[in-house]
Amino acid sequence: MVFPFKSVEDFKIGLTEEHELFRKSVREFVEREVMPRWREIEESNRIQPEIFKAMAEQGLTGVGIPEEYGGQGGGQLMTAIAMEEIARAVPSLAVAIGVNHLFAVPVLEFGTEELKKKYVTPIARGERRGAHANTEPSGGSDVAGIQSRAVKENDHYIINGRKVFISAAGEADYLLVSARTSPPQEGKRWWGITTFVVERDWPGVKIGQQFRVIGMRGEQPYEVVLDNVKVPAENVVGKENEGFKVVVTTYDHTRIGIAAQAVGIAQAAFEKAVNYALQRELFGQRIVNFEMIVEKLADMYIRLEASRLLTYWAASLADQGRPEYTIAASLAKTFASESAEWIARQAVQIHGGYGVDFETGLERYLRDAIITTIYEGTNEVQRLTIVKEMLRQAFGLRI
Repeated sequence: MVFPFKSVEDFKIGLTEEHELFRKSVREFVEREVMPRWREIEESNRIQPEIFKAMAEQGLTGVGIPEEYGGQGGGQLMTAIAMEEIARAVPSLAVAIGVNHLFAVPVLEFGTEELKKKYVTPIARGERRGAHANTEPSGGSDVAGIQSRAVKENDHYIINGRKVFISAAGEADYLLVSARTSPPQEGKRWWGITTFVVERDWPGVKIGQQFRVIGMRGEQPYEVVLDNVKVPAENVVGKENEGFKVVVTTYDHTRIGIAAQAVGIAQAAFEKAVNYALQRELFGQRIVNFEMIVEKLADMYIRLEASRLLTYWAASLADQGRPEYTIAASLAKTFASESAEWIARQAVQIHGGYGVDFETGLERYLRDAIITTIYEGTNEVQRLTIVKEMLRQAFGLRI
């Protein structure tokens, strides 16, 4: 036993030649079509439609979605590789793809066959966009604290509520919405939440203010207001009153993608730091010869590769259907996002004044890295999840 896992074999990472070929194809596409437009995206705070269209034509909107629903298949490991390569160029574009998964994953895991065909297929093909509307002013990581209400009337529900910090809501055609259909039961605070597929153009769905957050320009989040929105009963995802499971299971899957985003950010910042250290001269020599720069680069590289290994490991466990993947996902998300922030900060320091100059294209990675430590469950919540899952899996204890 390798506490809290059962064997050293649990640490296998299932990479194949196919994964490397896929990585190369994604990198070639991203460097050709996306990397040259980072400045345009940052300045306009908008991902141009032709970029997303090109992503769809490349099949990147369908990675990780089964072929029978219009996707490319590939599982979590393939998805993580795609997210890493996209985030290396423009992290907000990786968010746009990741948000599609936030919509598609719960429908694929818990939805009816009709919902999968109707809503996931156009998402996978890049014909439609999805978003995940869970976070509310009262909190996001505390899923059981959802206060939006859904009242059943005959063959439909009426939803009222306000959601905040909803990524891609401004462009989304479909929303995965959580709302309380019953009060919580004694000892079961999570009970009574239900999840729904809501179409953006239905009466009562309003996209409110856009939040000007520190990073992820091009895909910054919105407010979503639900004002007496009429939703057909067949658009319930999962079982009524058991939507808490739908939401948290979704995050268990998709936070691996956040870890991959962080790895991509860290990779880009590290590459810039190495290139600059090789070119910049100070006191008659390249700064890569200075001991303090060497130490920074070594520590950056250590954290980068450790982050990548944790992320690929979590993805491999998920692809195997192993229940242990949930703790691995939290480990990867926490370590990779904090490492990305640290690595980007060191890269800025190595660049000196140029590091905080917009034109260098480096400071954006620091801003974006900070976001990865917050969404899909803050890292404080991840640490709580890690310990709870460790005790549950090793000893069967629930705290």
